[in-house]
Amino acid sequence: MIEEKTVRDEELNEELLMELLVRGEVESFREEFLSYHPYDQAVFYERAEPAMRELLYQYLSPKEMAEIYAAIELDDEEYEELFKEMNSIYAADLLSLLPTDDAVDVLNKLNKEQVATYLSIMPKESARQIKDLLHYEEYTAGSIMTTEFVAIPENSTVRSAMNILRNAAPNAETIYYVFVIDEDRKLTGIVTLRDLIIADEDTLISNIMSERVVSVSVGEDQEEVARMIQDYDFLAMPVVDFQNHLLGIITVDDIIDVLDEEASDDYSKLAGVTDMDNFDKGPFTAAKKRLPWLILLTFLGMLTANLMGLFEATLDQVALLAVFIPLIAGMAGNSGTQALAVAVRGIATGDIEEESKVKLLLREAGTGLITGTVCGAVVIGLVYFWKGELLIGVLVGTAVMGSIFVATLAGSFIPLLIHRMKIDPAVASGPFITTLNDIISILIYLGLATTFLSQL
Repeated sequence: MIEEKTVRDEELNEELLMELLVRGEVESFREEFLSYHPYDQAVFYERAEPAMRELLYQYLSPKEMAEIYAAIELDDEEYEELFKEMNSIYAADLLSLLPTDDAVDVLNKLNKEQVATYLSIMPKESARQIKDLLHYEEYTAGSIMTTEFVAIPENSTVRSAMNILRNAAPNAETIYYVFVIDEDRKLTGIVTLRDLIIADEDTLISNIMSERVVSVSVGEDQEEVARMIQDYDFLAMPVVDFQNHLLGIITVDDIIDVLDEEASDDYSKLAGVTDMDNFDKGPFTAAKKRLPWLILLTFLGMLTANLMGLFEATLDQVALLAVFIPLIAGMAGNSGTQALAVAVRGIATGDIEEESKVKLLLREAGTGLITGTVCGAVVIGLVYFWKGELLIGVLVGTAVMGSIFVATLAGSFIPLLIHRMKIDPAVASGPFITTLNDIISILIYLGLATTFLSQL
């Protein structure tokens, strides 16, 4: 269990710490550095140059460095480089002192040779617990759970349960929930620390425990676990196998990380990038992440250009029609993106259930019809007063109405369809919806123009 520290009021004095490091004043550095919260220590560690980090490994014990790594926030590729800087024994000790779930997270970001080396060096019990979690699929409950929890037999008394809790507490992730198991280690109930404190010492645990335990399967998606903990306001949730054996727990601090990770992932997909850019990275790294999406969108853009070429004769006869293409495409794209955001958020938060999908589509269809009609009427008036062309105004306004209606419906339907296909709906990102709606709006607009060309 990583020891908590009191947050200091003053900001981290990096200049003083660097000066103490360089001068080799070990005791003064340790006294100053260890008085800060682990998050502040992690900030200093991340910003330090390799030579300074080398001194940190000498001045800080693996246990103290483990506290830093429990609070640190790094890109995946940075872990491998940082662990290469450390002595293998030091790194193995650090990993063995981390909470098991945090150690697994780190090891999943290292290469296979590093993982094998550290597991062979660290204490056997720590290595065994970590290996048990490493084989679970990434982004599942099993991959983020910890095995450091308190479990007590249902036939024990409160007195014996308190003794178990007292002995297990130093290494447990949380002691506010105590899980109750039977002889086969199947989860049968739960008691809170408050229940144990106020109960008579000779009372059987089975008489005070709550049998209504909400648990998750070890293979459950981490996003679903996060949603359940959010719904039930739990500090921790038990993880079980298909036979209800208690395997581990997931704590709320891990869920906060999951929510942040999932939100960043969804936002990056909606923005049309494979991963959120880190400001510390150079332009080539950022470009490498963005180029695949931009190239794909370029091909889709060429499809739009070719589509406009089919209506070249119409545009040649009435050149004024070309002026309004960006207007129609832009309004359709904006409307589709709004509907997309509503649908993706509803799917992500679990607000959209099977029976409410039709309701969502009907609502968005109605919304698209109303907004399209109003915007179309406004456009008719603007075109008439601007150009004095009533027929072209009616044509543009009708195209705006139809494009907004179809785009709104597409923006809500496509994420639902992709979700049904077991694909992350966020991949129906803004750029794709916008490009799709460009094609739809141009088809509607120029199709209407071609149909009524003789009257223009």
